[in-house]
This record gives sequence, structure tokens and C-alpha cells, in this order.
Amino acid sequence: VQFFARGPRRYRDDPVPVPALAVAAERATSTQAAFGRILDDLARGQSALAERIVTMSPDVTGTTGLGPWVNRRKLWAREARGDVFRAQNIPSTAKWDFAPEGQHIELGIAEMNLFLQLAAAGLSHSLFGKRLLPVGTVYDPFVCRGLDALNYACYQDARFLIAGTPSGVTLAPEGGAHQSISTPLIGMAQDGLAAFEPAFAEELAIIMEWAFDYMQRDGEAVVDPRTWLRDAKGGAVYLRLTTRPIDQAALPREGLAQGVIDGGYWLRPPGPNCEIVIAYQGAVAPEAIAAAGLIAEARRDVGVLAVTSADRLHAGWTAAQRARWHGEPGARAQVERLLAPLPRHCRLVTVIDGYPATLSWLGSVAGHQTIPLGVEHFGQTGTIGELYRHFGIDTGSIVRAVSGLTAGRQLAVP
Repeated sequence: VQFFARGPRRYRDDPVPVPALAVAAERATSTQAAFGRILDDLARGQSALAERIVTMSPDVTGTTGLGPWVNRRKLWAREARGDVFRAQNIPSTAKWDFAPEGQHIELGIAEMNLFLQLAAAGLSHSLFGKRLLPVGTVYDPFVCRGLDALNYACYQDARFLIAGTPSGVTLAPEGGAHQSISTPLIGMAQDGLAAFEPAFAEELAIIMEWAFDYMQRDGEAVVDPRTWLRDAKGGAVYLRLTTRPIDQAALPREGLAQGVIDGGYWLRPPGPNCEIVIAYQGAVAPEAIAAAGLIAEARRDVGVLAVTSADRLHAGWTAAQRARWHGEPGARAQVERLLAPLPRHCRLVTVIDGYPATLSWLGSVAGHQTIPLGVEHFGQTGTIGELYRHFGIDTGSIVRAVSGLTAGRQLAVP
């Protein structure tokens, strides 16, 4: 049998232009709400990007922010079908109209099928010469239900965006069955998947604009000498989001977009005699920011490091070390540049609504003692404040850890 007699069986398609993405400023919002608004803005328009997006979800379309997109772009079916709820005069904010031109696939409660579908759609440019940009949503703890399919989707180099939302014990009332702990580590360990966990809507808009471009890249697996990441190759993207509305902080303007994509930036730059740095990722941003203000009353030059991607910070760090081993002494990763100004006596406090090992490695970058805070046991049912206190990731716990484990006068704990 003559293979490739008609030429290569792997096809290509031109990249789809990605317009600038933004989200309307609000005093307080959640990253899941911002995700839904960004997709809704795309659905309203007629961009080439919007025409190629196909969303999919395992029975959580409305509760993961896809509702507005589906209302405008309809569900996919071979034949048109009307909205049964509307036909029966049943009140609903959702419009379940099915059409061949629909751009959403409803899968039912089947997370394994979600990742199989993301893999298939994410290879359409290679299999059929026509690019799709699949976007999936799933409750973050149920990422684990589809891990085998996720792994092999990435192994095949499928291109997709998956949003795990809601996440962590921040989904406080629903208890441990719906609260994820280990997923940040899955995002870090999975090859072919760039994982992010933004805290603010503006960060998310920056990441999504980059992600739609990154999903279409097809370059060589060579490292960028600035970040030591293999971004030219492209890949899939994982967003860990939350339903917790938080006040939108005034973010620094200089270098913000690049810092967000590279994995982290200084929200509150440390002073020359910095004694404490609080490094946070995701929904615990308000607690980290508030704790920094209280700690600054008794510790010098406190800094706040906003981590948007522990995955990319860690990957760049290990790659830069390998480059130095192989004769490139000037190789420096983003996280090394961020932590370079800190004096050796500075302590790092890492905080995440997830497993603390996600950030605790930061102390190894430049030899700083680290106090890792996070969630190590199954979740409970309660309010966000109650669960944050229970797991030691609230403002008071951060202040208490600094007061009890660092030199200096005792701090007043709220």
C-alpha cells in the first residue's frame, strides 16, 4: 500500500485574526462573569474569530458563563429545532434554539466526552483543513473526570481553551463535592497546556486575547530567550476561574500585559529593605492585598506579587536553569527577574485557593524562606469567609502567619 500517494494527509489552515479583547470596567465582578461578557461581546460582532469559535459544555452551560453566547449563537444540530421551553411558555433566560449553523454543543453530564470533543474540534485544521477554535467549560473539580481524554488531547496537540469554573473552596455553599483543590497542579504538570488563574477581569481579557492567538501557532518548539518558554509552538489553554465578585484593583499600567502573560507582575512593588512579600494566585487577591496593608504597619517595604500563571513561571524557571547548565550563563526567567531585587532575609508568603505546593516552590528561586498557605483537605460547606478562615487563607490567617513566623513586633490580627 502506497501511503501518502496523494500527498500529506495532515492539512493546514491560515490563522484567524484575533481582535483586541476587553471587558467593561465594573467596580466588582468575578472572572467567570468577565469570561461570559467577553464571549458575549464576540457573539454580538461579526469578527472572523467569532465565526470560528464553537463552545461546548457538559450540562453546565448556564452556570459557567456561556448563556449569553448560546442565546446569540444558538446550539448546533443537524436540523433546526425550536426552543421547547419557549413553546410551552415556560419562563427561562436561556434560548434553546437548535440550528445547523449553531455554535454550541450541549453534551449532558459527561466530562470525558467534553475533552474528547475538544480534542476532535481542536484538530480540525489538521484533519480537514478548516480551523475551529473550541472553547469548553466545566466545573473545575470535574476536570479530573476527563483527565485521560485531556492528556491525550494535549498529546495529539489539539488546540482548545478550557475554563474550569467555579473553582476552589470559594464555591463555599456547595461543599467538598464541588470544590477543587489539586487542579492548579494538574495545570502545571500537563504538557501542551498553558494554565492561568487570573484574579481580575482585565487580566482575563489580556489572557484570552493571547490564548486565541496561541491556540493557532504552529512554529518550532524553540525557546524564547526572554521567557525561556516554547510559545512559538502554541498549544491548548486552561483557565481556572471563580464566581466570587471582587473589587477590581487599580493595576499597574507599565508592562501589565506582558507580565500577565509571562505569569506574574508586581501589584505592589517591594521596597529596597523588603521583609515580606505576599504572592497570591486567583480569588484570594482581596485577602492578600488587605493583609499587605496590615503587615506594612510592622514590617518594612512589603510587596505583593500577583501570580497569573504558576505554570508559566515554573516552566520558564526550570527551562532557564537547563539553559545555564548547557552554557548560557545569562539565561534568566521571568520569576527570577521578579524576585531578584529582594534581599535574602525577605520572607515569602504564598496564598492560593488550591493546593499550597502550587506556589511554595517560589522560595527555591532565590533562596527565600517561604510560608505556604492553601487548601490541603476536602472542602466544607459554609460562607466564603468561614471557609477561608477554616483553611487559613483569609486576611487574618496571613497576618497571623507573618506575626508568628517572622521576626518583629506582634501584629494586630483582624
